[in-house]
Amino acid sequence: MCKKFLVRTLGCKTNQIEGQIIAQSLVGLGFIEVDEISQADIFILNSCSVTSHSDSQVSYILNKAKRQKPSVKTVLTGCCAQTIDLHKNFDLKNVDLILGNNEKLDIEKHINSLFENDFNKKNVQDIFKVDEFNFKFVKNPSQTRPSIKIQEGCNNRCSYCIIPFARGNSRSNSVENIISQINFLSQSGVKEVVLTGIHIGQWGLDINSKLQYLLEEIEKSKIHRFRLGSLYVNELDDDLIEFLKNSEKFCPHFHLSLQSLCDKTLMDMNRKYSVELALKTIDRLYNTFSEPFLGCDIIAGFPNESDEDFETTFENLKNSKLSAIHAFPYSKREGTVAAGMKNQIQDSVKTLRTQRLLELSKTKHAEFLNRCKNQNCEILFEKKSAKTGQYSAITRNYIKVFIKDDRDDLRNTLKTVNLSEFDRLY
Repeated sequence: MCKKFLVRTLGCKTNQIEGQIIAQSLVGLGFIEVDEISQADIFILNSCSVTSHSDSQVSYILNKAKRQKPSVKTVLTGCCAQTIDLHKNFDLKNVDLILGNNEKLDIEKHINSLFENDFNKKNVQDIFKVDEFNFKFVKNPSQTRPSIKIQEGCNNRCSYCIIPFARGNSRSNSVENIISQINFLSQSGVKEVVLTGIHIGQWGLDINSKLQYLLEEIEKSKIHRFRLGSLYVNELDDDLIEFLKNSEKFCPHFHLSLQSLCDKTLMDMNRKYSVELALKTIDRLYNTFSEPFLGCDIIAGFPNESDEDFETTFENLKNSKLSAIHAFPYSKREGTVAAGMKNQIQDSVKTLRTQRLLELSKTKHAEFLNRCKNQNCEILFEKKSAKTGQYSAITRNYIKVFIKDDRDDLRNTLKTVNLSEFDRLY
């Protein structure tokens, strides 16, 4: 009888891609994918470990799965699995098999061992010894704007970040493989792809190339438009910005990995740029493109961040041309430099600072939408709601609109509209 499995993936777009690769691999073995634990023989949790909350979520989900169906075989993989030795007192009683981030992409080599009497429960190799990119990709993505994993790992050692221990050093997908995926998706009707990875600005470091070269090759591909994942401000040099300005396919949507806009805090975080460079880059992007979406990440309550330091970050954000702020409280990760720092900030203070940043983000985003309300924009139709009969659609600069239409064949089509036609923008 064919085994049935359920995959649940937490975290980033890279992890989401890998969850789809796991499912694709198991289907290729003849396994059947199901939607409920009650139907599954195997439950695979593709985990995230970016915060302590992520770890708590992993334990909760695995314990709940075993309560719902005690006979189900559980597989823990992803970043929490890769860094399992760094997690103190992690409860493994409801885990039958542990696969590291490299092993999960070859899950077909391990999955049948679950049903053998004697097998190795933990399969996690030293991720820093992995020096090649795994070229597997999702052949039939469900998203209208599928992500393509162009890169893996990170060479930076930010003092708060556990991700290098979960993902290893930077490894690049080849130009040939990326272009092959893009053209394959384009031929199947896809109009936009999102280039993602753990640190896409480091694409090419291990193969003597640069991100701009890859983007120049994508410009020649069959895809209609592409979007970039997170970049550091010191990776957006003059040549790259000039190329993006003249690109016919680039969507002017930037997500900047800032984390702070206070020089003292940036130094404590071991970030390799200054506030001055960050603000100059934001201004340069705003003035180069026509109402680009400029988002960023900010950590609130980093160790040793005083009230004055936070206010510096807040005022710099407030006075910038950013469109939105993804703010979250600092999370202590065992094994990182920041975990051992003095002057850890109280949770209540971190929460208040995060709330202030999120309120500022709402204001900034509303201002951005108001500036764009009379723009002519190309929109890409995405899914249609069975409940409302409305399509969601997205502009190049990351504004979402909803359109009522009786036709059922608009998904993956493009149309130019004036945003004044819509009562509300998102």
